[in-house]
Amino acid sequence: MQEKDFITIALPKGKLFNLSAQMLGKIGWTAEGLNEKSRKLIITNDDARLKFIITKTADVPTYVEYGAADLGIIGKDVILESGKDVYELLDLGFGKCRLTMAVPKDKRRARLEDYAHTRVATKFPRIAENFFASQGMQMEYIKLNGSIELAPIISMSESIVDIVETGTTLRENNLEEIVTIMNATARLIANRVSYKLKFERINSLVEELSKIIA
Repeated sequence: MQEKDFITIALPKGKLFNLSAQMLGKIGWTAEGLNEKSRKLIITNDDARLKFIITKTADVPTYVEYGAADLGIIGKDVILESGKDVYELLDLGFGKCRLTMAVPKDKRRARLEDYAHTRVATKFPRIAENFFASQGMQMEYIKLNGSIELAPIISMSESIVDIVETGTTLRENNLEEIVTIMNATARLIANRVSYKLKFERINSLVEELSKIIA
C-alpha cells in the first residue's frame, strides 16, 4: 500500500483532542491506540488507510499547509492567528469559546477608544491587531504563551486579549470583559492540493460528519 493511498489527519493535543477523536470515531475514522497521551507521534490504521499525527495546537495549520497532513481539526481562532493557507471545510460545532478583551475591574475606562496606545498581552497578536486596527486604535502588543491574566495584575499590560469559555478564570483574577472580538469553534481544515487529489474520500468524510452535526 502506497503513501498516497493514506489520509493523514493532524489532531491537536488539549481540549479538542478527545472531542475530535470521538467525532471521527463515530464514522469509523480511528486507529488502535489513538490517545492524546500516546508516545507515538504517528498512529496508523492500515486497514482504513488512515494516519493520525498528534501535535501541539498551534502547529496543526502548519502541518496542513505544508502537506504533512491532508486534514486537521483546529479552532477557528488558531486558523486566523496562524495566517496559514488552508482550506476550511466544515464547522464542527464543538469547542465553543470566544476571544475577548478584558481589563482589571478597578481600572476600567469609559469607552473602548480610551485604551488606545496602551499595552495588550495576548497569545493572539495577529487577530488582536486586526481588531484594534478596525477600531482605528494603535496598541502595543506583548506576546505571551501562558497565564495571560497575570500581565495586568503585575502592571505589564493594561489589558489582555484571550480565549474565554466560562469566564471563571477572569473573575478569579478580578478581570472583566470589555468586548468580544470573535466567537470560535473547531473546524475541519484541508491541504489545498490534498483536497483535489483525494477529493472523493475527503468529501465523503465531510458528508458523513455533516450528518452527525445536523
